[in-house]
Amino acid sequence: MRILIASDKFKGSATGAEVAAALGEGILSVREDAVIEAVPVADGGEGTVDAALAAGFTADAAEVTGPVGDPVTARFAVRGSQAIIEMAAASGLDVLPGGVRAAREATSRGTGDLIRAALDRGCTSIVLGIGGSANTDGGAGMLQALGVSLRDAAGEELPGGGAALAALATVDVSGLDPRLADADIVLASDVDNPLLGERGAPAVFGPQKGASAADVAELDAALAHFAALLEAQPGVRPSTTAPGAGAAGGVGYAALAMLGARREPGVEVVQRLTGLADRVVGADLVITGEGSLDDQSLGGKTPLGVAAVARAEGVPVIAVCGRSTLDAAAVASAGFQRVYALSEVEPDVAKSIANAKTLLVDVGRTVARDIL
Repeated sequence: MRILIASDKFKGSATGAEVAAALGEGILSVREDAVIEAVPVADGGEGTVDAALAAGFTADAAEVTGPVGDPVTARFAVRGSQAIIEMAAASGLDVLPGGVRAAREATSRGTGDLIRAALDRGCTSIVLGIGGSANTDGGAGMLQALGVSLRDAAGEELPGGGAALAALATVDVSGLDPRLADADIVLASDVDNPLLGERGAPAVFGPQKGASAADVAELDAALAHFAALLEAQPGVRPSTTAPGAGAAGGVGYAALAMLGARREPGVEVVQRLTGLADRVVGADLVITGEGSLDDQSLGGKTPLGVAAVARAEGVPVIAVCGRSTLDAAAVASAGFQRVYALSEVEPDVAKSIANAKTLLVDVGRTVARDIL
């Protein structure tokens, strides 16, 4: 009995590798003859670098500018001329000092620092995994780190943050790192929102980053102003309405408009990195999961991607999660034979998060008794 466990992280509780280890422990306690293989996966956000490292990439790190200016040491992964960058490591909510959210002031500069570090290592192929960002600056900070000058009417370089873009007077792209012209950049994201408007970065994602209704209106106007001046520059592609422009507080926009990036579903990018399709062949069961299975998961999150690969090989797949809001029809439509939620074992959310690994071992035992 060969079982492949390909799970995303349970945010705040366990990494994909830890989820697999706990489930495997529980399964083996019931079925000693089971062969457990783990493939950590992700959707382009947090966990993407870990998935790359598990696939044979080498860990690297750089000191970068954090989302509110404090220095942050951010990991990335390198194999040959390819680098895997996780934006959240440099510009994410999880690296905000004290966890205090600053939607107006947070910058994506650290993400640009990471891209530059990858270029310094000689990388010419860069996967930019975005998700969990703290900023809503349209990628302005990222561009500044890569050599673009954004100045106010007094000729001063703008400080970080989306709100500061309202004072933007001049844009100079002549200093953009020339190495980017020869770099292949993939924007790994499942977000298809535009930059502006009711589905834009400020309106949809700003509140998650601490933005009030007034902040959302201010940021939307500031990003519109920034985009108008940026797109007046030579070589900049109009991209405010492009799918994915609103990803990561608008970093998607800057990557598409100025860096020549192409957007690909993050889960598919990670599947290629890890060789998931080849690993599924010959398995008797695939187990996937993430912290929450809900309607958003149906839009292309990791478990749905894994399920699609398993179905293509005729391998049954089940999902394990912290909680699930999917009804029976949605579970069947997603391709899952069954869903196991930690909330069924421990309904107290705080306790479930704190004891996720122990609960996952219990779920592994239950899976072994039910299915194997």
